[in-house]
Amino acid sequence: MPSSVLPSAAEIRDAAARLQGLVVHTPLIPSPALSASVGGEVLLKLENEQHGGSFKLRGALNAIGAVAARAGTAGTAGVVASSAGNHGIGVAMAAARLGLPATVFVPATAPQVKRDAIAAAGATVDASAPGYDDAERAARSFAARTGATFVSPCTGRALLAGAGTVAKEIMEGRPDVRTLVVCVGGGGLAGGVGGWLRGAAPGVQLYGAQAERTNAMSLALARGGAVDIPDRPTLADGLAGLVDEEMYAQGKAALDGLVTVDEAAIADAIRWLHATHGLVVEGSGAVGVAALRIGALRPRAFPVAVVVSGRNIDRTRWDAILAGGGVPA
Repeated sequence: MPSSVLPSAAEIRDAAARLQGLVVHTPLIPSPALSASVGGEVLLKLENEQHGGSFKLRGALNAIGAVAARAGTAGTAGVVASSAGNHGIGVAMAAARLGLPATVFVPATAPQVKRDAIAAAGATVDASAPGYDDAERAARSFAARTGATFVSPCTGRALLAGAGTVAKEIMEGRPDVRTLVVCVGGGGLAGGVGGWLRGAAPGVQLYGAQAERTNAMSLALARGGAVDIPDRPTLADGLAGLVDEEMYAQGKAALDGLVTVDEAAIADAIRWLHATHGLVVEGSGAVGVAALRIGALRPRAFPVAVVVSGRNIDRTRWDAILAGGGVPA
């Protein structure tokens, strides 16, 4: 699959210029304990400290900025998105900043903390869909019915270019990094990061991690095409949903490898990140660290930078995990 399905380094540079002052240039910190565990230097890119609690604001601002710049009815009708939560927060915040109405469809299982943040940013929240893929169908139907612009959580060059600014920051801060690790659901972050690496740092490898219960991309890469999976209880709710052909193409073009981790490993990584680094991290944000800690991912080239992608986790679940439980049945 040609890398042209990914945004170019030039598109990502343009996105970074547009996002200047609107997003946090998040810290890239060393993790001595994780480094000792895996036998080489590991750095953590703390997108859990981004506005809205995840990297998703980057892509949403860049994509919705393009909508706001258009003349005619697109801007008037606003934007609509489907989301497990974090993309919805980013869309709501971006739409509010740019003066557009926003509606976000989330599954009924979406964490309350994410629903509340979407509403607090001024968007209308619809949580009537039973699952993530149902929420996407409802959002696309809403777009067709109202003329609102659908903003995908995982596809679209502008969205990916915004996400790719994460890699730009990492590589400009530490040009010696040789491996990046990202969480993978529909491949939006991987596609953006991969676009930067392929265009500006072709010697750097990109690996993905996902939960065993959100493994649509792993299955798609193995089978060579789109894959749908059932919704199952998971700590990595932000990585749920199907992988369509466009998502598959992004994953294939961007990733040098992809591993899965179980729910217990994700919970353990959440606890470890808090105990070792004082971080609040949701399940989706912890999968990369989990993969390194259990040896599912064994990098060959160091330093390694792991994107800790988000912090939005319900307090009751967080408390249960820290107490040693919280693993979905």
